[in-house]
Amino acid sequence: MTISAFAAGTYRFDRQSASLVGMKNQLDGLAQQLSTGRTAETYGGLGVARTTSLSAHAAISAQDGYLAAITSAETRVKLTSASLTQLKSLSDSTRSNLSGNVASRNQTLPATTVQLAANNLAAAVDALNQQAGGVYVFSGRATDTQPVVSQQAMMDGIPAEGLDGLKALIAEQKKADLGPSGNGRLIQGIGTRTVSLFEDSNPEARANFGFALMAASSSNAATLGASFIPGAKPDVSLNFAQQPVDGAQVRVVVQLADGSQKTLDLTARAGEAGNAAGAFSIGSTTAETAANLKRALGGADIASVQSANPPGVTAAFANGQAASTSFTVGNGVAAGDSITLKLGLHDGTTKTITLTAAATADPASTAAFAIGATPDDTTANLSRALQNALTAAANTGLSASSTARASLNFFEGSPVEGLSPRRVAADGNGYAETASAKTVIWYKGDTAADPRATATVQAGTSRTVEIGAQANEEAIRRTLAGIAAMAAEGFTTSAGTVDTARFEAVSSRSASLLTASEGQQSLEQLGTDFGLAASSMANAKSVANTTKATLEASLDGVDTVSTEEVAAKLLSLQTQLQASYKVTSILSEMSLVNYLR
Repeated sequence: MTISAFAAGTYRFDRQSASLVGMKNQLDGLAQQLSTGRTAETYGGLGVARTTSLSAHAAISAQDGYLAAITSAETRVKLTSASLTQLKSLSDSTRSNLSGNVASRNQTLPATTVQLAANNLAAAVDALNQQAGGVYVFSGRATDTQPVVSQQAMMDGIPAEGLDGLKALIAEQKKADLGPSGNGRLIQGIGTRTVSLFEDSNPEARANFGFALMAASSSNAATLGASFIPGAKPDVSLNFAQQPVDGAQVRVVVQLADGSQKTLDLTARAGEAGNAAGAFSIGSTTAETAANLKRALGGADIASVQSANPPGVTAAFANGQAASTSFTVGNGVAAGDSITLKLGLHDGTTKTITLTAAATADPASTAAFAIGATPDDTTANLSRALQNALTAAANTGLSASSTARASLNFFEGSPVEGLSPRRVAADGNGYAETASAKTVIWYKGDTAADPRATATVQAGTSRTVEIGAQANEEAIRRTLAGIAAMAAEGFTTSAGTVDTARFEAVSSRSASLLTASEGQQSLEQLGTDFGLAASSMANAKSVANTTKATLEASLDGVDTVSTEEVAAKLLSLQTQLQASYKVTSILSEMSLVNYLR
């Protein structure tokens, strides 16, 4: 520490010097404020206002972060919404075309319709493979993975990798549904004045393939008797080859009340987690685990099961009874007498066959049978007409049902181990229980239970907006299945004619897939989700901008200065400093000599 020399006569000059230095520093500070517009260059220079400034700047920085996140997300949401709008347009275009073609019965339209469906499917694939800023928007959390394979891979598979596509699954499903006799797996017999029909004797085959006998009646029971014996459901027991690990998934297809089927994917969980929806508990033994799985199904009738191996889930079908019906031909059958047979399909639809007695009838007729010279002749004619009608129904309505079901099965395929599209077993009497490794998995992205939650935007302090999407959501799967079912078909026979009856049947099934039923997710619902997300982000953006503006206004006079005020102060101080310099200069030149003159 240095102590300056002090002389009593220098005090006044020291004060003057200090005053001049202070005004000079003040002048420099004002000049800097005027040039920068800031009160100070450091928070320390703000004095007691530094706390206010620090707090406000932190809040402004947070709002800037929210605004940046929202701006980035807005592009993604707009692109996702645009893709969904395109899918809806493609769905409507396909459905409209199908309805118009069925009504017109134009021989040239089936080929045009198939081509349009193929083009629409390719456009749908492009829409689902859209990217926003290098992110695949329909892949969930797997943003660097293209979610959907090409249209060609979907249809034809990837032969080089030994993978089958949708066309192979459709052919497989048709063969299983038609059965060896080509009549929907029904067993037809003829006896003395009696024509009988029985369902397939295999209970697993009955649960999954062919026609189901539902009812039979006659317009004149005195001459044409009709009897129907309903079937009984089989007992189904489940088994695991090994205990599933926590998180392993099992696919179970159950029968619904209308005869259709529904696919359920359940997850094995340990402890209390096994009681949650969509899960089943892992027991202490495989038998207990199987019982827990069956309990989780809530008593639903099981049609098929599938998993990876391990755990290797299997289903055993036992007991039950096949439904049967018989028609008895008596004396006096007259023209106009008829019998009616009601058949059920595994997509929930029904088919009614009515055969009417006539004096003469084409042997190939599917609607009439000739009255013979004897009841036995009439019985033979009835049996032939019934076989014709069943074969025709199998090759139209049942074949179309096979196409639609196979398409749904294909698009329910998942990259999750054990959840590939179900395939017909080697014996043709059910579905393979071990998941196939020889089928194209059309979707490659994330498989989260809540697609929206796969991508979130922090739009405010406590506001989060979910904007995730997956191409395997129900509404998208059904749209693809409906378009692909038509695109995979051909309706020209080997003779070069168009099979209009089958075309109409497939068109009807495809249109049904493209129309969301009650309780099914629709493309409109998906669009609404993203519309709400866009609205929420717009609101959050407005709030963030308003908050930021308010905070910035609060810093006026704290961080920033009024240039007009600073300029006035600067001029005033400059004048004072010049006057002080002048006085000091004059005083410094004065001496005793001046007074002695």
